[in-house]
Amino acid sequence: MSVLFADRIRFFDTTLRDGEQTPGVSLKPEQKLEIATKLAAIGIDVIEAGSAAASEGEQSAIRLISEAGLPSEICTYVRALPGDIDLAAEYGADSVHLVVPVSDLHIAKKMRKTREQVAEMAYAAIKLAKERGLIVELSGEDASRADQQFLNELFSKGVQRGADRLCFCDTVGLLTPEKTALMIPPLAKIAPLSIHCHDDLGMALANTLAALKCGATCAHVTVNGLGERAGNTAFEELVMALEVLYGYQTGIKKEEIYHLASLVSRLTGVPLPVNKAVVGEMAFTHESGIHAHGVMREPATYESIKPEMIGRKRRIVLGKHSGSASVEAALHEMNYSTDEAQLKEIVKRIKQMGDEGKRVSDADLMAIADAVLAIECKPVIRMRQFTTVSGSNMIPTASATLVVNGQEITGAATGDGPVDAAMQVLRKSVGDVADIRLEEYHVDAISGGTDALVEVTVRLSKDGKIITSRGARTDIIMASVEAMIAGMNRLLRETHEDRGKNPR
Repeated sequence: MSVLFADRIRFFDTTLRDGEQTPGVSLKPEQKLEIATKLAAIGIDVIEAGSAAASEGEQSAIRLISEAGLPSEICTYVRALPGDIDLAAEYGADSVHLVVPVSDLHIAKKMRKTREQVAEMAYAAIKLAKERGLIVELSGEDASRADQQFLNELFSKGVQRGADRLCFCDTVGLLTPEKTALMIPPLAKIAPLSIHCHDDLGMALANTLAALKCGATCAHVTVNGLGERAGNTAFEELVMALEVLYGYQTGIKKEEIYHLASLVSRLTGVPLPVNKAVVGEMAFTHESGIHAHGVMREPATYESIKPEMIGRKRRIVLGKHSGSASVEAALHEMNYSTDEAQLKEIVKRIKQMGDEGKRVSDADLMAIADAVLAIECKPVIRMRQFTTVSGSNMIPTASATLVVNGQEITGAATGDGPVDAAMQVLRKSVGDVADIRLEEYHVDAISGGTDALVEVTVRLSKDGKIITSRGARTDIIMASVEAMIAGMNRLLRETHEDRGKNPR
């Protein structure tokens, strides 16, 4: 284990509190429980479930999570107010993240108080929280702009009055690794210290690592780096940086990272940036002929980590930059066999699509290959009928009759909207045949107007295999259904089916 860090780094996840403060994000209690359950399973030490003082919904979520029997410590954000602390205890939290402004800017302009008044509020809150049986993490808000002597005194006296842990908050992302190296060591000597960084200037990960190297023993993180403004330190990036760059064994179940990231993205409605480190769509995707060829020969040539480490698969996407080697590899994965002339024609058609600005999906490649090889492909799934019902006072519901491997299956499902209901009924209908997950869903309007043609792109997975499929209609629901059925047919097609005139 690396000597740079503490024997054991703890992870304090604030996706459900600071992450939910991302503009436009609002999670239902059941959704919070689903995320919390996944966080606990992956190895998070402390889950900040929300702020009990915020709303009745937050209170319900905190109680739901607290009573779920999760192995993680359940924490709630509180101000130095008796009412906040009473609510935290009432709704079953194990600990409180007691946040107190410590910079003169926050104390004077936001609180309109003096340093002495804020300190006394903090000490009284610690006393009450300990009386209510709560673990206390005393957190200095805007600590990176605070008088460090005052912060040291506040933290020291806070620990004397019963605070169990401390937290240094870089509230607006103004730390640098150099400042961190000066500020963190004195505070880390007082009590176990957490580091809470924001990414306003893109320094959250670097500052978090610097703090952990200087004595901090716990990192505050959010999944996918969610949070106010530019977000917080990204959990997945910190874990992989520690593991890969420093050889530190975090104890996190890394193979579940991508599924966690996808779950949080889906439930919050915040899509993963395509170029996001570790979990973005392009993190393990290659198109360039040189890169793709290199990766196929030796993955380490253009990948710093193996995608399987975080529960992902490598993807070779096709477009105008693709060479014959990557096209041939993709065809081979689909059990197509081609001769040299057939491969050359398929590559030509792919490059033509790329030059026209089109994305070449797996379904597109299959269609091109089938056309070049003149193969009739019998679908595993055929749709007999499909309907959706929704309205202002109705729960969106979809029903479908599918023929799956010759067997007629009729089902119905509800969802958050008609499209979600459609996705649910299709997955449910093939549930007895295979567990197919919807990993990503994306919509583009191809033309303008109320009758615009929309293109729906879905990424589906089964047993670790991921494919992309598209549907294009003026009706977004039918475009979604078209994309789903095409993709499911791809995944369910017999894996040993021979698709080539010249089998190897």
